[in-house]
Amino acid sequence: MLPRPLAILGALALTAATAVAIRLLPAGAAAPEPAKPLARHSPAVSRAVAAVPGGAFVGFVDTAGEPDVDLPAQSRRTGVLHYALGHLVAGDADGCVPEWTGPHPGPLDPGDNPMADGIDRLRALGGDAAPVLGGPDGRELAVTCTRPGGLAAAYRRVVGAFDATAVDFEIRDSEDDAAVLRRARAIRALQRERPLRVSFTLPLKPSGLADDDVAMLRTTRQAGAEVGAVNLLAAVEPRTASEGRLSRLAAAVHAARDQIAQAQDLPDAEQAWPRVALTPVLAGAGDLSESDARALTGYATRHGLAWLSLRGVTPSRDVARILWGIRP
Repeated sequence: MLPRPLAILGALALTAATAVAIRLLPAGAAAPEPAKPLARHSPAVSRAVAAVPGGAFVGFVDTAGEPDVDLPAQSRRTGVLHYALGHLVAGDADGCVPEWTGPHPGPLDPGDNPMADGIDRLRALGGDAAPVLGGPDGRELAVTCTRPGGLAAAYRRVVGAFDATAVDFEIRDSEDDAAVLRRARAIRALQRERPLRVSFTLPLKPSGLADDDVAMLRTTRQAGAEVGAVNLLAAVEPRTASEGRLSRLAAAVHAARDQIAQAQDLPDAEQAWPRVALTPVLAGAGDLSESDARALTGYATRHGLAWLSLRGVTPSRDVARILWGIRP
């Protein structure tokens, strides 16, 4: 989803193992928003906290698998303050009606939305959550909602349902030029109405981003929509892979950084780092060791990534704690 746009928790001292883990990354790598509130939402906490602090960990919640997730309770347990909630897609009955994916999908009803209450309580703790539109199961609204003004209204419905300060788009339709342009214009319309942080989640390949995704980012910018961060979904090679798997991951991220800088017309590729977020995707619980997690957090800290997240299989508790401990 969803900021959209690290420092290590002060209480944690880096051990010698941390230094070794960080050196797994290549030398080049080692130099490694708010909306108008609706009447039904009136959180006392300032909405200035809604922006994800640079380098914070963002937890991903699959609402299909965890429809009754208690965000405040999870935040108190883990220390994670910021979440992305996936996924909202186009409903079959009407291509302009957003609905949750999962075994029991249903239209998003702003008037009957228990998730919003949990988000309000999370905000009282100083956190926030952003809805994620699109994803692997279903079609993003821009593909199906073609009537004039319909797409902006659908996005407005999502933003209003959560009083969202940020939204993320997990895009799988970059080759659809018409959908890309519709989405960009709808985002621009919403951003003219309210300060809204927008991020795009895109798959990372060994060579960086796919050409269609780079072209989509460029078209979106040229249409007047502001994309604050690009979240890279990066499959993590298993620990049985050949030596240098984190170095290969870092090289792919660097390639994507250069592409993002070009697509967003930045004069220096280094300026793109705060617009890059990284989400490793695990196929197995053992694919990320504690030293790997320290290497990733060190990499994200040195480069000032927008945020770090995680998808796929849940890692060990100790690995998760290292990732959760990231703080600005």
